[in-house]
Amino acid sequence: MRGLELSRAYYEAFGAPMLREQFPELLPHVAAGLFGSGSECFGYDDEISRDHDFEPGFMLLLPGEDVVDRRTAFLLERAYAKLPREFMGLRRGLMQPVGGPRRGVMRTAEFFAQKVGAPDGVLTLGQWLVAPEYALAEAVNGAVFYDGAGEVTAIRERLSAWPEDVRRKKLAGNLLLMAQSGQYNYPRCLAHGEKGAAQLAAGDFVRHAMAAVFLLNGVYQPYYKWAFRALRALPRLSLLAELMEYLISTDNDGDLAASKRDVIEGIAADVIDELRRQDLTGADCGDLEKHAYSVNDAVADADLRNAHILAAV
Repeated sequence: MRGLELSRAYYEAFGAPMLREQFPELLPHVAAGLFGSGSECFGYDDEISRDHDFEPGFMLLLPGEDVVDRRTAFLLERAYAKLPREFMGLRRGLMQPVGGPRRGVMRTAEFFAQKVGAPDGVLTLGQWLVAPEYALAEAVNGAVFYDGAGEVTAIRERLSAWPEDVRRKKLAGNLLLMAQSGQYNYPRCLAHGEKGAAQLAAGDFVRHAMAAVFLLNGVYQPYYKWAFRALRALPRLSLLAELMEYLISTDNDGDLAASKRDVIEGIAADVIDELRRQDLTGADCGDLEKHAYSVNDAVADADLRNAHILAAV
């Protein structure tokens, strides 16, 4: 059983009855679920994941003290702590994981403020530009099992996708850096005999190509250790994952170097095809730099459009 399934089963077995029987007055206000940090919130957990933070439990999110006071929140915390410590052969831990609690009672506003900098999920343009993408992914992953007021669901919906101008600005910057690292610097580093620098260029190309693919799919890229797994599951350009792994896992000698140059150009061509399919570029060439500026030119907000092309990267 995956962690998210375990959490839902534990909530339905013990959490929901506890709320109904002990805190019926909270049902219109409380939300329950599991999302945030941890592989289980993305559905990526496996046997290896069970070495830490894998346990039965769920989140109980409360509105502010003007709706649910401290005493009631404290009583709810105590009730949660008294729920069975063992479930389906697994035991709840006594120590909090690194980074703070991921289950139990917490305030909705504090959770989202910590993740994205906005307690209600309403971000300014500046906040959208600087919010870490992995944190946005953690704000909307996992599942909500119950939401009495609908507040948590509404916040997650607000954060579910980039504003289109922000997506285009981020895409433009990543396309430019793909061009610089892959189409320009990789072959130049090889020509200088700098194999280490060439590998850095290949890695930088992959990093920005991956970012571009997530942006083209309208999906937030999770924390780097899950990025390839998430990439393989995307509806568009997922087959590029294998080619990207090839670029960063092979050396830069002889025929391999020539092969990697071809792979870089192939990835660039596939990305350009998708840009055209989504009507994001007006350029007509294989040069990613020209496509980057074409994408940037279509940003509707004048201030954002005229900001440096790398302002959102």
